[in-house]
Amino acid sequence: MDYPAGEYDVAVIGAGHAGIEAALAAARLGCRTICFTINLDAVGNMPCNPAIGGTAKGHLVRELSALGGEMPKAADRACIQYRMLNRGKGPAVWSLRAQADRRLYQQVMKGTLESQEGLRLLQAQVVDILTKDGAVTGVKTSGGGIYKCKAAIICTGTYLMGRTIVGDRQEESGPDGMHASTGLTPRLKGLGLTLRRFKTGTPPRVNRNSVDFSKMEVQLGDPDPEPFSFDAEAVPENKAVCYLTYTNERTHEIIRKNLHRSPLFNGVIDGIGPRYCPSIETKIVTFPDKKRHQLFIEPMGLDTDELYVQGLSSSLPEDVQVDMVHSIAGLENAVIQRFAYAIEYDCVDPTELYATLEAKKVRGLYGAGQFNGSSGYEEAAVQGFVAGVNAALKILGRQPLILDRASSYIGTLIDDLVTKGTNEPYRMMTSRSEYRLYLRQDNADIRLTKIGRDIGLISQARYEKVLQKYDAVHREMERLESTFLPPCGQLNAFLASKGQPEIKSGVSLASLVRRPQLSYDDLSPFDSERPSLPRAIREEVEIELKYAGYIEKQMRQIREFNRMEQRRLPDDIDYSSIQGLRLEARQKLSQIRPGNLGQASRISGVSPADTAALMIWLQHKSENSGG
Repeated sequence: MDYPAGEYDVAVIGAGHAGIEAALAAARLGCRTICFTINLDAVGNMPCNPAIGGTAKGHLVRELSALGGEMPKAADRACIQYRMLNRGKGPAVWSLRAQADRRLYQQVMKGTLESQEGLRLLQAQVVDILTKDGAVTGVKTSGGGIYKCKAAIICTGTYLMGRTIVGDRQEESGPDGMHASTGLTPRLKGLGLTLRRFKTGTPPRVNRNSVDFSKMEVQLGDPDPEPFSFDAEAVPENKAVCYLTYTNERTHEIIRKNLHRSPLFNGVIDGIGPRYCPSIETKIVTFPDKKRHQLFIEPMGLDTDELYVQGLSSSLPEDVQVDMVHSIAGLENAVIQRFAYAIEYDCVDPTELYATLEAKKVRGLYGAGQFNGSSGYEEAAVQGFVAGVNAALKILGRQPLILDRASSYIGTLIDDLVTKGTNEPYRMMTSRSEYRLYLRQDNADIRLTKIGRDIGLISQARYEKVLQKYDAVHREMERLESTFLPPCGQLNAFLASKGQPEIKSGVSLASLVRRPQLSYDDLSPFDSERPSLPRAIREEVEIELKYAGYIEKQMRQIREFNRMEQRRLPDDIDYSSIQGLRLEARQKLSQIRPGNLGQASRISGVSPADTAALMIWLQHKSENSGG
């Protein structure tokens, strides 16, 4: 029997990485918030791998730190090994990744939700979204509780009509044996949302005591690890070791002989899987000439012997998984504690959302994370943050938060989803950003902390620290430009040792820092007036000097981008009446309803000629209105 269960401003459906950020952001902005989870023990769960960050994903976490999100703080409290990836490449692709203690991370996040003022955490399954006149008015649980609210944020992850698959065994289930969310899909379809079916997978977990690490390569953390949070109070500490091993021809043969039993290849799995995180079966079929594939052996935490075999995601039958694992060096006698499984789930077509992540068809209904067609904890967290902030800002009568492609990876992620859509689980990569030299993980603080302050999630004191940091950066750059070194034997000998030409006249320290083989710290013995500066400032000085020309070129591109983004498109445009637009462009523009000319130009099916036609239409409209 239905019963009134309370009134809230915001209801968050799900307490995974998206739900956590959505609920905390809304509550911290002063909205009465309730966060529902099917199981309280699944708050902040990491079913796929026990890690935060990675290539481009580390950028997202750093940006979340600058804006006032929670994932960076929790990661720094729960992570046990840190590595900055891609150090051998340019700074645009440096990305922090850290192994997390999975249970500690969950404990930290659950405690944070429980202690947040204005936020209630409740174990219950939401089965209905209540609406009136096209707007959200409440949600209903399977127990009949009616919770009135002004906004609802769907953060269902892989639970929505979840189905786990191992061989020919299929179960209605969420990750790790949790109950699936089975009542909400019909209601969402009834509201007019277009849903699709995606799929992801998990690797097997083995017992540490059954693994022969002597046959594997040791993967150590960085000797001087960096935190995710820009305002971290403690220095990160590496407390764990990971290992690297490989599949081999025997592994591949076992898989090939059993492809007929693979749900991926015998038609059992309908959902579309992630291209950039494929199952081991897919790897073997896609790359038949590749002799081996990397496997990372990662601890689930400090207080457990459970290890992830990362890179061995699979849905093959259990007996095949046993043979497959035992064919791998170091895992010949491994005891499997959890078998790998694939999981299918429902998600929305993200082009049905605005850049605020609000649904176009239902006012006050927002989506975030895997519900929006993305994959990954980090992608989920940043979307949850944006959805939670925008739900709160709308209720408070404030302007929405819309991050564009030139401001952040978060903006790129959301723009890709709502403008281009996705036919497979979307994963953030540095190559997706055309402004990646500017959108680095090291400068996320100067790019976004002001926005976090303006929203109300970053203090003025913290923002002033960011300004002081970059004031120090610029002062040091000016000092290096104006400080000259005369030629001398010691300096020329050093330059020769680095493969650099000798100097025959005075040269500025800045000019030397710009040389490819030299670093800011290399020149310390020759810089008698060098101040004592933190690593973050020294790193920023070096990047800004070395890449100044490239960065300026990128800034010119960003200025042109902003010019296009400022050409607003009215919400009520009748695209069918605009001359010069092709039929496909009219259909796509009517469906997506872009907010500006820049977004319109990025829609698949809208050509440069169509964009030109829109520009002409805008010009005529402006002239006719006297603008």
